[in-house]
Amino acid sequence: MAEAEAEAEAPKPRPRPIVRLGIFLIAHSLLLSVVCCTAGILTLLLLPVLAKNTYISENALMPGSANSMLPGQEVSEANRLVKDLTSLDLKPVGGGIESQRLIAEYMSDLGAEVSYHRFYPQSNQFHPLHFLSYPESGTIRENVSCSLHGLNTVGIIRAPRGDGKEAIVLVTPYNSGKIGPGEALSLGIAYSVFSLLSRVTWLAKDIIWLAADSKYGEYAAVDAWLSDYHMPVFNGLGALNAEMCHGSNILNELKDDSFTERKICDGFRRAGTMAAALVIKVADRSEQFENSLSIYAEASNGQMPNLDLINIVNFLAVHRQGLQTKVEKMWSLLNCKWLKILGEILESLGHVARSLNPQWKFGIPAADYAEGIATLASSLYYQALGVPTGPHGAFRDYQVDAITLEISSGVFSNDKVKQNDFLLRGGRLIEGVIRSVNNLLEKFHQSFFLYLLTSPSKFVSVGVYMIAFALLVAPLPMVAASLYIDAHKLDPSYENDKSTPPASAAEKFGITFRSCKWLNAAKKVFVVHLWGAVVSLLPYFVCQIPSCTPTISFVVWVSLSILSLLILYLILGFPFSYVNASSQSQNRDWALLKSVTISAAFIGLCLMSVINFSTAEIGALLLVPMCLMAQPLKLDVKARILRNFSRVACNLALGFIGFPPAAFFVLKGVFEGFGGISVGYFWNWLETIWAWNSATYLYIGMVHLPCWVLCIHVLFHPC
Repeated sequence: MAEAEAEAEAPKPRPRPIVRLGIFLIAHSLLLSVVCCTAGILTLLLLPVLAKNTYISENALMPGSANSMLPGQEVSEANRLVKDLTSLDLKPVGGGIESQRLIAEYMSDLGAEVSYHRFYPQSNQFHPLHFLSYPESGTIRENVSCSLHGLNTVGIIRAPRGDGKEAIVLVTPYNSGKIGPGEALSLGIAYSVFSLLSRVTWLAKDIIWLAADSKYGEYAAVDAWLSDYHMPVFNGLGALNAEMCHGSNILNELKDDSFTERKICDGFRRAGTMAAALVIKVADRSEQFENSLSIYAEASNGQMPNLDLINIVNFLAVHRQGLQTKVEKMWSLLNCKWLKILGEILESLGHVARSLNPQWKFGIPAADYAEGIATLASSLYYQALGVPTGPHGAFRDYQVDAITLEISSGVFSNDKVKQNDFLLRGGRLIEGVIRSVNNLLEKFHQSFFLYLLTSPSKFVSVGVYMIAFALLVAPLPMVAASLYIDAHKLDPSYENDKSTPPASAAEKFGITFRSCKWLNAAKKVFVVHLWGAVVSLLPYFVCQIPSCTPTISFVVWVSLSILSLLILYLILGFPFSYVNASSQSQNRDWALLKSVTISAAFIGLCLMSVINFSTAEIGALLLVPMCLMAQPLKLDVKARILRNFSRVACNLALGFIGFPPAAFFVLKGVFEGFGGISVGYFWNWLETIWAWNSATYLYIGMVHLPCWVLCIHVLFHPC
């Protein structure tokens, strides 16, 4: 008896500090949500201030350490190639074949190994089974005519100091049917560099020049060649798909030429593993972008090349060739008044910080802040979109670092002096980049692969911009746990369970029937997410409708989605499952449903952050406030307090903006204006991301949309 009393009076062991911290955070989940969400948004707005200057991480690159060797002789030959290419447009027939023959002749005169590569355009039709795979190149898709094919011209220079195991790729897209002045100049720049590299002795990596026939798309031509490059093809030049396309005779015409018979290689030619790739383009605009270089780096699903590749291009362009480098930005944000005000506030805070301590480097000029936000928003958007911004994206799918360089200059007149200077500067820029990559003994790995650009010379690394995402999603598990606990406190059997001693070992460890009631809410959340998967597959069937406009396709898709949701609700009895329930039971049900919904949103956002961090970042900005604020409107209306009515307004606004089509139209209207917007635009946007196998499409259909439906269900819960 005394021993029993001693055991009863013995103090209970205190929980560990991590457990006490968890209990404290769950108890103050409301304050945690407000603080973390506010801090996450502020951190995102402060990223241009926290951006670092770019630097070369790999010492072996040594950009600009050697003087350029490109002489005027190569520039003269490049001018002759440009003149010959532009003169082909005057010929009424055979311009495409003549352009390919002409490029091959110039390549062969330099002693390069020249070959042709035939490819067929790929179908971009949505197919659920092929969503996460890439179509096989070199095969004819259904409903594609054999006469519709392109022909790439490939030249390879073998490095005198190399062993054939590594290569650098130069890509110049051009329309073989009608070569524009910009395309002719890009071919001229590539030829001048190719001519120089055929004579140098320091080259340690093979050089591949791919003149990509872009009449069916720049990306399609490069992707088809890369697919065949990494997948051995044992057919000959003229036998490729011969069993499918007997009527295609362009290769036969080229082989019948005496020059081709002597110097063009039969079969697919290869070099070593690709160390890097540069896509060279010359913009056809020349009014306000003279002597500038635009860099495009985004690839599929937010993949980026190693930052060192961008750094050496930026360094050589600015400090060696005097070009102004640019990256994409959202121009509409530059005129936002609230950004200018925020920039001025941060600039003033920077002055105060430096007055207190000169070593505190906080704050940037207001104009630089607005430009940094516009560039950051563009970098976030294009990474989240998951669509490559140029043909360089095809290389990134094979883990090859590549960027597109678009040079702008006013040389489209007959001024030969300007054209010579433009070709010389462009050629020396490419030569410097190739010389730096040639110095590498291994692949790019020293610098960052996960980053956001705020200018060509400033970046934000993943260790900084992930803080904003972590702050946004941090309250979700705490709020879910708090709702779960509160829901069971509303259970009438909660007090009885506490007062009744456990009758079995299962109840002793908390495994009671009451603790399994959340499975009903979990079942609803699972089924709605399953509905989201069905909605994601519906476009495959909508695309089968013949002669269907984007507007009609969108309306049919929405109608089928609503119909399937209503059928699902009728089967599960969602709208009628609370009619005979008590008010406490209804409160417990919506709290449990919201708890499981928040948990599903947290898991979905975290998984998406592994695939595409920018998509998860933008999704968290839209989804987290909506999930945290969701509460039955009936409860707020009954209270008749100003605070509750303000919460009703916030919930309705967040519910509207959280709907994917509504968010698309609102953002498009804010950035580009509301004039001429139609519902077909959203369908076209969806077609774009599913045609490129973007994981953002899966996120919208299987994470964001189901969570939005569940939040709307919580809002209209019949409490």
